[in-house]
Amino acid sequence: MNRQPPKYSVVIPLKNEEENVDKLIHELETVMNDLSEPWELICVDDGSTDDTLAILKQLTAHKKYLRILVFSRNFGQSSAFDAGFKAAQGEFVITLDGDRQNDPADIPKMIDMIADYDLVCGQRIKRKDPLSKKVTSWLANKVRRRLCQDGVKDTGCSLKIYRTKCLHAIKMYHGMHRFLPALFSIAGFRVAEVPVNHRPRVCGQTKYNFFNRSLNTIADMLAVRWMRKRHLKYKVETEL
Repeated sequence: MNRQPPKYSVVIPLKNEEENVDKLIHELETVMNDLSEPWELICVDDGSTDDTLAILKQLTAHKKYLRILVFSRNFGQSSAFDAGFKAAQGEFVITLDGDRQNDPADIPKMIDMIADYDLVCGQRIKRKDPLSKKVTSWLANKVRRRLCQDGVKDTGCSLKIYRTKCLHAIKMYHGMHRFLPALFSIAGFRVAEVPVNHRPRVCGQTKYNFFNRSLNTIADMLAVRWMRKRHLKYKVETEL
């Protein structure tokens, strides 16, 4: 009997999250099963050096929805997302971080919105991060909104849901996962933002953040600004 294709593909990049991965998947499973739609989970191991991969392999024995992509080394979050996007079989792709700061309980309300949009982004209202990280993120988002004009207040929130056919029309580059709302907007796709819960990191350490490579991030923002200004906007009125 053929397995029903998934409607939703959940993509999670993971790097050294041995203390979080089991609890995150259990929490996610409860939310996704309540939707009563077929779904899959794609975990991308981004060069973990702890027991993250071993735990994932153990979970596949009884979680048939779980697929694992294993990188040969650490390639970064953009590469991890891109690999997951290309492997996704669902009509919609849902992304979240592996540190459990994103709350899977927010997924249903985001799904309710995606019918009218091509990308729905989570906006973390009450950040549960150290003050230094919140200030850095606030500054980064302020500069990005000014340069990229994407209309999104919090692009750093990984909790998002994408219409897969639109996602496949976007070319990914290193560092560009931060600017997917801008790239969707440039391509003429519909983008919305919804407030979501944000939880403190209880286990592990932060690996990915907006200004890990500040000079590259600034260069990426300028590249997106250039793409927006140079994007072709012609319209064929008629063909004779």
